[in-house]
Amino acid sequence: MARTADLVRNGHVRHTLNQNNVKNTATTINGYYHKTMRNGAGAVPHSHGRGEDSFEQAPMHVAVLTYIGFGIVTLFGYFRDFLRAVGLEKCHVAQERDDQKDFVPLYQDFENFYTRNLYMRVRDSWNRPICSVPGPVFDLMERVSDDYNWTYRLTGRTIKNVINMGSYNYLGFAENNADFLTTVADKTKEYGVGVCSTRQELGNLSIHEELEQLVAEFLGVESALTFGMGFATNSMNIPALVGKGCLILSDELNHASLVLGARLSGATIRVFKHNNMQSLEKLLREAVSSGQPRTHRPWRKILILVEGIYSMEGSLVRLPEIIALKKKYKAYLYLDEAHSIGAVGPTGRGVIEHFGLNPRDVDVLMGTFTKSFGAAGGYIAGRKELMNYLRTYSHSAVYATAMSPPITEQVIRAMKCIMGADGTKEGLQRVRQLGENTRYFRSRLKQLGFIIYGNRDSPVVPLLLYLPGKVVAFSRTMLEKGIGVVVVGFPATPITEARARFCVSAAHTRPMLDKVLQALDETGDLLRVKFSRHRHSARPELYDETDYELDS
Repeated sequence: MARTADLVRNGHVRHTLNQNNVKNTATTINGYYHKTMRNGAGAVPHSHGRGEDSFEQAPMHVAVLTYIGFGIVTLFGYFRDFLRAVGLEKCHVAQERDDQKDFVPLYQDFENFYTRNLYMRVRDSWNRPICSVPGPVFDLMERVSDDYNWTYRLTGRTIKNVINMGSYNYLGFAENNADFLTTVADKTKEYGVGVCSTRQELGNLSIHEELEQLVAEFLGVESALTFGMGFATNSMNIPALVGKGCLILSDELNHASLVLGARLSGATIRVFKHNNMQSLEKLLREAVSSGQPRTHRPWRKILILVEGIYSMEGSLVRLPEIIALKKKYKAYLYLDEAHSIGAVGPTGRGVIEHFGLNPRDVDVLMGTFTKSFGAAGGYIAGRKELMNYLRTYSHSAVYATAMSPPITEQVIRAMKCIMGADGTKEGLQRVRQLGENTRYFRSRLKQLGFIIYGNRDSPVVPLLLYLPGKVVAFSRTMLEKGIGVVVVGFPATPITEARARFCVSAAHTRPMLDKVLQALDETGDLLRVKFSRHRHSARPELYDETDYELDS
């Protein structure tokens, strides 16, 4: 029987029990000695330690009521479809023309059932038009509907100074301060706004080369390649890395861009349970021992796809263990740091720095500029040979238009600020402020009695609401109190785990967070969504995990 605890190539991982029967982990990685207590403080050189991921289960009656709620709205949906069929209710959805009934249908009736009967009734909680910079506060254009959210009309009124708890503006670089944006304005005057060409033709500007060198330096790798769209960085580059005869092992909660890229590649895809090393090792062992189906030939490549911070759960990847497994079974590792780069780590260099690991142990580093850097686009980084290969075979590199010059300069400006290359400590102060805001906001939510998911250092904070009716009521009530939030439900989440997702920013001041917390306290009492059974506890919640011992 094998244990993940015995797999670290650059050292050893040893599990022991302290006097309180709580596991301690002693790890030697890349020459550094790490000792972390699973549910307590630990001394971790060059990192904060992993901390625990909290996934508290809701009371049973909440899950039962959630299913009943969906059952009721489904029954009413069928009843309303009947009324539409007999002409007693107007049908607003797209329908087939009578003279095309014999053709293959363009609109699948059942596939649109959720949209027309559930989503449309609550659509006012999404797609709200913003008319200002999406900083720590923003302005909303008021809109109303006269037909139950099928269409909207603007009233001409603006809702001012709504606290923004939904944007991925982790370090506050989505700003319009003229003093900070001087270089961006200068580059716009010099290069214009658009390139109108691909990098391989006439769109390769000097600032593109500068950005790629800066990204490689920032991450501590040999080379980097940048792209104009974060989603396409995943979906268009993964097919260039693997193909038929390859195996992809994907975390079950990976982002849609990773899922799409894996499907487009033509490789075989197998999914392992979220952050579960036992599940991952079992798939790796089967892949190595059994090979491809039917032929049992060895896989050409085995690629593990994971994220640094999972955007719906707020959890951190278990990177040290995954690197250990990857080395043992000779697999490749693709790490998506879209939400973690800039947001975690003592100097904002992501989960690799957070855990004190060597970036060269990750084969493909991916990240986006759309969050911590207040811009747009993404990057792939790693060995120079890999970047040269992608410049030729990546669809994004070959066919996509080059990144806009002002966007490129914005990323350069933000990254130099984080690195301190601009001669100030502004970037480092923002990284530290984000960490302080995150831990304060999470701890206060737990004290108030809410169930929240994720890691203590993750600025993505999911607050569980569960019942579908309360999701909409929560969003509307918070907006009335001057707080803009993002709510998410089925099918984007499991049917019993609808939630509000908060994104903490370094630009949030303590009075702003206190106002949000006060509004949450009042709304939680009003809607009765304080489901936690561990409120006001000074003892951290035990991290629920197995010992990863595989069955023989």
